[in-house]
Amino acid sequence: MVGFLLWVLLLVVCWPLALLALVLYPIVWLLMLPFRLVGITVNAVFSFLGALLMLPARVLRGRPV
Repeated sequence: MVGFLLWVLLLVVCWPLALLALVLYPIVWLLMLPFRLVGITVNAVFSFLGALLMLPARVLRGRPV
């Protein structure tokens, strides 16, 4: 909602810039999508490695997780 209000304010102040932002937003989103997916994947791999390293400690502790 805040982003929309800022865009409306930009539309009132400088409408060509607001229209340019409206057109470029999906293109920038599509360009950033692979980097977001890589970030999610790297986070998942590090979480998996952390769980794998902590597995012996969890097994030797003897209590259920």
